[in-house]
Amino acid sequence: MIKGEKVYLAALEKEDLPQLMKWRNREDFRKYFREYREINSNMQEKWFEGKVLNDPTTLMFSIKRISDDELLGCCGFCYINWVNRFADLSLYIGWNNTYIDNEGYAEESCKLLFDYGFNEIGLNKIWTEIYEFDNKKMELYSKFLFKKDGELRQNYFHDGKWWNSYILSLLQEEFDK
Repeated sequence: MIKGEKVYLAALEKEDLPQLMKWRNREDFRKYFREYREINSNMQEKWFEGKVLNDPTTLMFSIKRISDDELLGCCGFCYINWVNRFADLSLYIGWNNTYIDNEGYAEESCKLLFDYGFNEIGLNKIWTEIYEFDNKKMELYSKFLFKKDGELRQNYFHDGKWWNSYILSLLQEEFDK
């Protein structure tokens, strides 16, 4: 367990999956994820078995509120490159139908996850891809001084329109400041 003031990050459990699937399948959330289609319980369980339990390049956590242990969301690292020490960031808060909340849960989850990534498992870079309409994540990651590494033009089709993707990253030396 990785504990903060409001939230803690814990190993993802099988009993978390039904709630995570509900959040992942919300149309207003799904537009922010690379998985464009609805997922069913079999798909969710295969992901859990294949990635969370058996893939050494994936570390996923549930985000839980300290005061009552309520599941708030999910975060972690995907596509971890252990040689070059970088990983892709995954994060969302499903609690209260927020995607990224205003109460500080997502921000504290990031702080805990980044500290773990840089100072416990030795990452040098944490990167992510977000779509240009994802203002909530852009605002959140700018608080941590993520830099824009690149732009993938017309990389995502949503709601009848092409959108650009941004590749953002944070280096250990930037986080430590």
